Amino acid sequence: MNKVTLLFLLITLTLNFSFAQDEEKKPEYGWKKQIIGDVNFTQNQFDNWSAGGENSVSWQFILTTKFENDQKDYNWTNNGKFQFGKTKVGDLDARKSADEINLESTYTYKLGVLVNPYASVKALTQFVDGFNYPAAAKKVKISQAFDPLYLTESIGVGIQPYKNIKIRIGVAAKQTLSDTAYGFANEGDKVQDFKNEIGAESVTEASITVSEKIVYDSKLNLFSNLKGLKEIDVTWDNTFSAMVSDLIKVSLNFQLFYDSDISIKRQWKQTLALGLSYTLL
Repeated sequence: MNKVTLLFLLITLTLNFSFAQDEEKKPEYGWKKQIIGDVNFTQNQFDNWSAGGENSVSWQFILTTKFENDQKDYNWTNNGKFQFGKTKVGDLDARKSADEINLESTYTYKLGVLVNPYASVKALTQFVDGFNYPAAAKKVKISQAFDPLYLTESIGVGIQPYKNIKIRIGVAAKQTLSDTAYGFANEGDKVQDFKNEIGAESVTEASITVSEKIVYDSKLNLFSNLKGLKEIDVTWDNTFSAMVSDLIKVSLNFQLFYDSDISIKRQWKQTLALGLSYTLL
C-alpha cells in the first residue's frame, strides 16, 4: 500500500467519522406527543374484625398530556393535567379526593443565546362541586364546577441552566373568577366574582431522575401583584413516581397552594397511590 492510498483512506475515514458525529448531534425537530393515564384503586372490607375498622373504597384517575413542537427557531409546548378521584368510607356518601384541571401553553422564541423570550397562558380549575363536612352538620358547598377559575397570561424571558431545569420570569396578568355565592371578599365586606391583577410571575420546572425507575417532577409557580409578601400566590406541585413494572406505578404527590383571594391560610394536599400506568401516546 503506497503513501497516497494510505492518505486517501485516512481522509475518507476521518470524513466519515465527522459526518457520523454531525448526524448524532443533529437535533430532532418536529412534534413530540405524550399521553399517560394512571388509575389507582383501594378497597377495604371488614366482617367481625376484632381490631375494628370501616369498609372503604377509593379510586383516582390521572391523565397527563404533553404536545411539544420543537423547531430551530422556536418551541411551542402544551401541557395538561386532568385529575379526579373519590373516596367512600362506611355508610357515608362518596366524597371527592382529587379534582384538578391544569392547562398551560408556552411559546418560546430561540435567539440562540442563554436567555430566550417567551409568552405563556395558563388555566387552573376543577371538574365538579366542592364541599366542606363540618362535624355533626350537613355538608356545606364551598365551590362548584369550573369555579374558582384562575387564568394567567405572561411574557418574559426563560433560562435553562441545566438540561432538566427550566426557569421563566416575566410580567403577568392574573384573573380570578368565582361565582358570587362562593366568591372572595378581600376588600371590606364586598364579595367579588372577578378580579384582575397585574404583576410579576416566575415558573420553575424540574425533572430529576433519582434512579433508573424513580423520577421526581416539580413545578413551582409564583405570582405577585407587587403589593406585599402576603399577596404572593403560590402553586407548588411535586411528584415522586416509581415504576414497579411496565404497568404498575407507585407515586407520591404533594401540592402546596396559597391565594389570599380565596383563603388567608395555605392549602396542602398529599396523595400516596399505587395503581396502573399506561402510555397511550
